[in-house]
Amino acid sequence: MNAPIRRFEPSVQHVFDEDARRTFAAHYPVEPHKLAHGLSRQPLLAIPALAELAARLPAASVEYNRGDVPIGIEGKPEATGLSIAETILRIGQANSWAVLKNVEKVPSYGALLHDLLGEMKGAIEAKTGDIMDPQAFIFISSPHAVTPYHFDPEHNILLQVAGSKVMTQFPAGDPRFAPDEAHEQYHLGGPRELHWDAGFMDHAREFPLDAGEAVHVPVMAPHFVKNGAESSISLSITWRSEWSHGESDARCFNGIVRRLGLSPQAPGRWPETSRAKALAWRAWRRLFVAG
Repeated sequence: MNAPIRRFEPSVQHVFDEDARRTFAAHYPVEPHKLAHGLSRQPLLAIPALAELAARLPAASVEYNRGDVPIGIEGKPEATGLSIAETILRIGQANSWAVLKNVEKVPSYGALLHDLLGEMKGAIEAKTGDIMDPQAFIFISSPHAVTPYHFDPEHNILLQVAGSKVMTQFPAGDPRFAPDEAHEQYHLGGPRELHWDAGFMDHAREFPLDAGEAVHVPVMAPHFVKNGAESSISLSITWRSEWSHGESDARCFNGIVRRLGLSPQAPGRWPETSRAKALAWRAWRRLFVAG
């Protein structure tokens, strides 16, 4: 029988200090930026605890692949042949990239996510309203592992807990780096991986991260990650908003319209909304998908 997972012990001190909270409030939700944090010695994010957690999670909450992949890739990389627990325990030699998804469903990790988002709640809700669908993801990476070029639909703060990495971001919503068709296909069930061109680097913003540093990733900002010379552990805290859901739904509407041979206008970035398109998609989905 497995031992119980360690409880989260809340700290009386903030993980994000006053300067970090002020910086976040000034830049959220459209500008990527770095923050300092104090989470690097959290026992729940140590290798033994993560291996134990991974062994308990359902298969749908675990993804791990080879780490020596190019920045641009079609589909998922190959597996390494190890189990997820073996991969984490041997991450220094496993040549792998692993992610534990939706760990907030485990009470101790859910409490950690709740506390972290609670520190930023005022700044978030002042700009994008209620925090929706909060989730947490933990990334464990071998030395020099690469997370290929992709985008994600959530608001995201990535906290570097151990080791180092460089996240390279590109402007969100700019079709040079992620065409409108790629957005539409993703939101209609397609892949999140994107076409890569080395020429994109002329417009890149690099964010080197050491333990104790974090970076904000705007909704659908294309990015890739290169790990440093040591094994890495990162925690990603994410949430959705009415704006981000509206952007997703408007992209779905555009995807259907594009299939009819039209060329719809892309949704605007925050604070612009595409409410009519979002509502149209939700009505269409109720009639033709949910039914």
